[in-house]
Amino acid sequence: MSGNWKIAAVSIASIVLITVNLYLIEKKESKVERTVFVENWTKVKKDTITDTIQTNGVIKPVEEYDIYFDAKKNDFKKFLVKEGDSVTAGSSLFEYTATELDALKASLEAEKTAAEGERAGIEEYIGKLRSYQGNLTSEPEAAIDESVEKNLNIDITTSSSDLIKSNIEQEMYKQELEKNRLDEKVKMLDAKLSSIEEQSSAIVTTSEADGVVKNINKNLDNPIISIVSTNMAIEGYFSGEEMKKAEVGMTIKASSSDSKKALKGTIGRIHSYPAEEPSLKKDNRFPFQALIEPEGEETEPLLVGSKVNLTVITNEKAGVPSIPIEAVQYQKHPYIYKLTNKGHVDKHYITKGLKAEGKQEIIKGPSVGDVILLKPNVAVKNHSYFITPIQFEKVKARTYKKFTSREKVRYLLLGILEK
Repeated sequence: MSGNWKIAAVSIASIVLITVNLYLIEKKESKVERTVFVENWTKVKKDTITDTIQTNGVIKPVEEYDIYFDAKKNDFKKFLVKEGDSVTAGSSLFEYTATELDALKASLEAEKTAAEGERAGIEEYIGKLRSYQGNLTSEPEAAIDESVEKNLNIDITTSSSDLIKSNIEQEMYKQELEKNRLDEKVKMLDAKLSSIEEQSSAIVTTSEADGVVKNINKNLDNPIISIVSTNMAIEGYFSGEEMKKAEVGMTIKASSSDSKKALKGTIGRIHSYPAEEPSLKKDNRFPFQALIEPEGEETEPLLVGSKVNLTVITNEKAGVPSIPIEAVQYQKHPYIYKLTNKGHVDKHYITKGLKAEGKQEIIKGPSVGDVILLKPNVAVKNHSYFITPIQFEKVKARTYKKFTSREKVRYLLLGILEK
């Protein structure tokens, strides 16, 4: 009899439970009608949001220096370096002679010959003056050379011997001055010719910077030598969309299979014109160069041509309120649903900030620590009640034992009515 009584009691309780639930469900404006089952939720967190560009690049020297040679004015002699040689600023690269120096040398030599001839003529003339001056002392009416008489510019037949001697001394002084001038000119020409001789032996072209000889053009076509710097950079291309976000000075991070350490640096140069002529058939690609920051003397050398995965940090905000992007809803303005301590789902409009990495910054809206609803499976009415699934792993028997009999009955009835 007792067994039948228990079965009857359970049956009656089940019927009552089902009846009450059906009534609550069908009742207009009932709590059940406006109750949301919340399976997924999260909290507003203080986080760092980083917006990036993900692209690829290749390791190349920072700069390339081209050396030119003028074959029209110079005669090439020989190269002093080989491809692959390391050079420093001031290192000798090649020797040549200047063909224009030959013409200059011939001109200077002709000028020197003329000056020496002129000087010889003056010396001969001074000798005649001295000879005539000496003859006047012993023979007042001594015969005079016509050239001497012409240059003295006096009448020998009417002038006294003293006047003649005085004019001869003046003429000799003037000619000595001219001879000295010619002597200095010859010395100057000798110095120039000596300098040309030194230059004609070999003119050496030197490197203006440290680097490695990349290419030598033995056909003497320009550039005759190309030198690349020892400092490495990363070169790559930005798409048109990436160009809208990229700027010189932005921080970069890169990784390569050829390097154990991550590379850091900044964007150093961005070309505003595409690498290829713009076309409707092709997407534009804009070349860029990222400079790599040195990490001390023990930094392993980077292999030219190594491929790298490059991350360009276009924007970053640290310690800002952040929520998952899928938690944001839209209806003219963005909003989210906040789960309150009183069991309601409340609609809150927000002001968005930076969005990246699946995160959304909240400039204005719920605070850090507030619980919000992730994307719901059904439409949600503002200020609805919500229920959540039981998390059995968090249900502890010792907690249940702390409840009084009254509390146990109260929470049981509350659960039944809410359900």
